[in-house]
Amino acid sequence: YFAGKSEFRKRINCGSTLVDPDRFEGTHSNSQQSIDVSDVMRRLVKEELVKFDGTPLFPERRAYTVNYDLSPAEAKLYEAVTEYVREEFNRADKLNNDRKNTVGFALTILQRRLASSPEAIYQSLKRRRERLERRLDEERLGKRAAEASIDFSDWDEDDLAPDEEESIEDQVVDQSSAAATIAELEAEIETLKRLERMANDVRISGVDRKWEELSKLLQDNRAMFGPDGQREKLIVFTEHKDTLNYLNQKIKSLLGIDEAVVTIHGGMVRDERRKVEQLFKQDKGVQILIATDAAGEGINLQRAHLMINYDLPWNPNRLEQRFGRIHRIGQTEVCHLWNLVANETREGFVFQRLFQKLEEERKALGGRVFDILGKMTFENKSLKDLLIEAVRYGNDPKVRARLNQVVDYSMTPDKFRELLDERALTRDTLDSSDVQEIRDEMERIEAHKLQPFFIESFFLEAFKSLGGKIRPREEGRYEISFVPFAIRSRDMQIGFGQPVLNRYERICFDKQFCNIQGKPTADLICPGHPLLEATIDLIRERNVDVMKRGCIFIDDTDFSTKARLLYFIEDAIQDGILLQNGSKRTISKHIHFVELQEDGSASNAGYAPYLDYRAATAEENAVIRDWMATQSWLSNDVEDRAKEYAVANLIPSHFADVKRRKGIMLDKTEREVKTRLTEEIQYWDFRAADLQQKEEAGRTNAKLNSKLAQRRAEDLEARLQTRLAAIQKERRVSPVPPIITGGALIIPKGLLYQLTGAANKENLFGQQDRQTIEYAAMNAVIQIERELGNTPKDVSATKCGYDIESRVSRKKLERLAAYSLRFIEVKGRRKGSTTVTVSKNEILTALNKPEEFILAIVEVDGNATHTIYLRHPFKNAPDATANSVNFEIEYLIRDSEIIYQK
Repeated sequence: YFAGKSEFRKRINCGSTLVDPDRFEGTHSNSQQSIDVSDVMRRLVKEELVKFDGTPLFPERRAYTVNYDLSPAEAKLYEAVTEYVREEFNRADKLNNDRKNTVGFALTILQRRLASSPEAIYQSLKRRRERLERRLDEERLGKRAAEASIDFSDWDEDDLAPDEEESIEDQVVDQSSAAATIAELEAEIETLKRLERMANDVRISGVDRKWEELSKLLQDNRAMFGPDGQREKLIVFTEHKDTLNYLNQKIKSLLGIDEAVVTIHGGMVRDERRKVEQLFKQDKGVQILIATDAAGEGINLQRAHLMINYDLPWNPNRLEQRFGRIHRIGQTEVCHLWNLVANETREGFVFQRLFQKLEEERKALGGRVFDILGKMTFENKSLKDLLIEAVRYGNDPKVRARLNQVVDYSMTPDKFRELLDERALTRDTLDSSDVQEIRDEMERIEAHKLQPFFIESFFLEAFKSLGGKIRPREEGRYEISFVPFAIRSRDMQIGFGQPVLNRYERICFDKQFCNIQGKPTADLICPGHPLLEATIDLIRERNVDVMKRGCIFIDDTDFSTKARLLYFIEDAIQDGILLQNGSKRTISKHIHFVELQEDGSASNAGYAPYLDYRAATAEENAVIRDWMATQSWLSNDVEDRAKEYAVANLIPSHFADVKRRKGIMLDKTEREVKTRLTEEIQYWDFRAADLQQKEEAGRTNAKLNSKLAQRRAEDLEARLQTRLAAIQKERRVSPVPPIITGGALIIPKGLLYQLTGAANKENLFGQQDRQTIEYAAMNAVIQIERELGNTPKDVSATKCGYDIESRVSRKKLERLAAYSLRFIEVKGRRKGSTTVTVSKNEILTALNKPEEFILAIVEVDGNATHTIYLRHPFKNAPDATANSVNFEIEYLIRDSEIIYQK
């Protein structure tokens, strides 16, 4: 039955990796068309994510803008440095080589450090002046000093880790200059000396309006303190290490406790960062973490729910990532973020307008704006480009007015909704009914899962039958003292990865028993484990003829007198891709169960019906075989009729489903592959032509030449044609003729008693009476469920391990928030009955879903019924050889949790 139940589950093998190399080829395209990844990646805005009870998965998040005015000395320094940056930008514009982008990048970083802190701009100006002086000395000696040379034409901060970006900034900002002559270099150094003196004066004056605003927040804002008056944990983000060191000293002095402040920056190795992260989360004495964006990647800081952006990143993605350090799954508190913005600075002017619009739209869209910051553009410009424009031309009132218009136009409600739609799950959002459907299906799968009970039952029996030695140890754990050579050699033939061992100190089938304090770690035996896979393969090989030969099953729950045939029919779907052996590739397989009656009718037997049957004893077999000799219908083309039924009623839906899903996937893949590879081909064709011109002009590139670029384009063209041809073959989906993999004759208990003459001895009441009692019991439970506000559904015909699937009412679901379905097995009994028979399948389903499974025992007395709901009725899995177990009703009730009576 293990093989049958395993095959029953849908298996799709599309033969492709998650990330299609043709769809996502290259990084050189300048196309503005977004890549459609809805089939390989699911996106939801955080505010749209809900738990199964409908409550938000993430708490609310709020952002505040803290505006402040610069002191006169700070304002003077700001204008002087900004004027220097503006003039150097203008000089860089005249360059027509790679230095233009490098110098522009350096000036941008310098401007950001100006806005960060007096300490940061002072140290940056000082280092820049010192390095340019060294360069000047070398120029005077006739040597051309080495200068940072990085191609920033395709620069994207998101391509680098924050600590790598910090390193590049330090390398470039302190030495890249637009100066082309010694005289220009001397003039720039004199300017830097003057700016350095101004910065130092501000630095030593002790006047820092930005720090004063932070100090007020730390001391006076009520959100910084919990109900007990203790300081809440807080993260302060800055852009630069100089500012981080500056704030570290200032905050320690303010709090008076050095141990209360810790830092994370790009110069720290990963182990040091992890140590600081754990200190911040676990040590209640550590109250404030100061960090650069090196702490914005891969670190969970949700121990805090308060954050301050001392510096504002010019990349909106970084702003989103910072907030994401605390606004994570598991966060229970409302998250607060404060952004410090200087009123009269040119970049501050843009940020103020940006945050004003964000706040307006946050109120309208329920906070969802934060997750789309990284997607926003301003007339097809990035936020960084907008800020640079403000720095260079922001003194012009016309430019300021136009920048306001750009921000306003780019942040309309329609624009936000458009971006939100792009971020949504594929092209739709998950409404409550979608969430409920997913939850229901997950609970059904849990009820029918193989792990751990079915696998444990199968493995113990199969392993012993192959000569293995296994014995129980601690609860749920076993020791294997000997693995037969047959299993080990089978693993050598089919296995990969970890090999099968000679012995195992501990194994288990339920992950909760893997680790027990003071005991050896147990190997989890589950699908994919080499020991289980080798055992299954060997059992199937040695018993390959058993299922085809067929057997006799007894249905102890059916008291009718009509036998039936059960066939296991394998249905496969293939596409046009040829394998190495010349056969077509199988992309999906199903196992169907078809029952045939004596009158020639056929029906779908539902989910793994064999689990509720038992094998006939030797005495029963002898009687049944004599009876079979008189039944001509058992050999009257029954296999063909079973196949005909499957072809007409079961296979078409499987084929249609696979073809539909395969078609949708291939349509999207073909479209994306064409777009992506065509853009790459065009790029390399252009590069080849450009390089050829440079080569003809005497400018060569050692790493790449026109021939290599052209060859790259030709390879991509061939690759495109090969892939499109393969996609066409994949479209040729067709069903494979069904194969009967097994069969069984099902003898109902009523017929068995008739054949053995045991009916009178058992003092059994008639089939009609039994059906009446079962109907009355089912009806009573269905009525109770409806009275409780639930929605019951009769699924008894599917033999899935329970009789009624009942959806919990929404009110109860919101209150309980535990499960949405109840799986109810109904046992109807005449008044006075003392025992109840439960199948192995029903017991294992109950153990799979202990909270959701209910055993409803209904005592029927004429038109009256007494119903009792039992939870946790079974404590242990039945013996591997048992198909059903008889229980005393009195003991069942005594040892179970009674949750309802009527």
